[in-house]
Amino acid sequence: MKKLFVVSAISALFSLVGYAQTYPSKPISLVVPFVAGGPTDRVARDLAEAMRKPLGDATIIIENVLGAGSSIGANKVAKAAPDGYTIMLNHIAMATMPNLLRTMPFKIDSDFEYLGMINEVPMTVISKPTLPAKNYKELVAWLNQNKGKINLGNAGVGSASHLCGLMLQNALQIDMAAIPYKGTAPALTDLIGGQIDILCDQTTNTSPQIEAKKVNVYGVTTSKRLTTAVLKDVPTLQESGLKGFDVSIWHGLYAPKGTPTDVIAKLNNALKVALKDPDFIKKQEALGAVIITDKRVEPAEHKKFVSSEIAKWGPVISAAKVYID
Repeated sequence: MKKLFVVSAISALFSLVGYAQTYPSKPISLVVPFVAGGPTDRVARDLAEAMRKPLGDATIIIENVLGAGSSIGANKVAKAAPDGYTIMLNHIAMATMPNLLRTMPFKIDSDFEYLGMINEVPMTVISKPTLPAKNYKELVAWLNQNKGKINLGNAGVGSASHLCGLMLQNALQIDMAAIPYKGTAPALTDLIGGQIDILCDQTTNTSPQIEAKKVNVYGVTTSKRLTTAVLKDVPTLQESGLKGFDVSIWHGLYAPKGTPTDVIAKLNNALKVALKDPDFIKKQEALGAVIITDKRVEPAEHKKFVSSEIAKWGPVISAAKVYID
């Protein structure tokens, strides 16, 4: 009986080794829990192209699974077979879902394998073109003069713009009426048209509107100024007086818990190669995104960072009393 057990264990081990050696042998589904054409989807499509070659010219299919602050797509991946053929690209929602969702269908810390971080995307605070304030100091004065009448747009509960708006209100200690939209595009349309007053969103969305001078821009949310042609002269909110304000929307890769270690290693290696791909870097920099080059590209450090982000966003979300059912 003992001999049979040993033989079975050895057979299983060789099977796993063989599996890892042949992976991937079929298309990989990359779940994006946001709308096609949006900023996270754009990152996913560029990354998929850059990861193809280091994965042996693998076919990577983007699968947009929308809803409930990205939790529907995340739950699909958490429940998928842990074979490396279903993975997910998600953003800061991995750190905000534990506090936004009334009911968690999965556990962030134990139902996923962390594959590594991809980038960080700065945010910008912008306004409708007719708003009289032309710089951060004037904006704060205008906000204080118009308390109770300010409309702050966002791309939906749990979106990057919603989170940035919460952090902004918390830092300024000024309440604003949150106006949720189904995506950034309609929010920007109404901002340009003057139906809402303020929006805080990713540079990937706002840079074209800033360049076209269709909106006013008051600052970037990172600790250092950006170097893109459109935003290089825009001050940070910190240097303008909002001390300690540092918000970026990051993206990372995930697989179902139990995915074989060698497969995780292959995916992580492909990610590292992709992050050094000149074409991928060029596309990301054009959007104002900053490629991750530090230790957070490693699975363990990525997971540690997400834990720190959960601790960071928890009090902000709890204070705002916003939830996703």
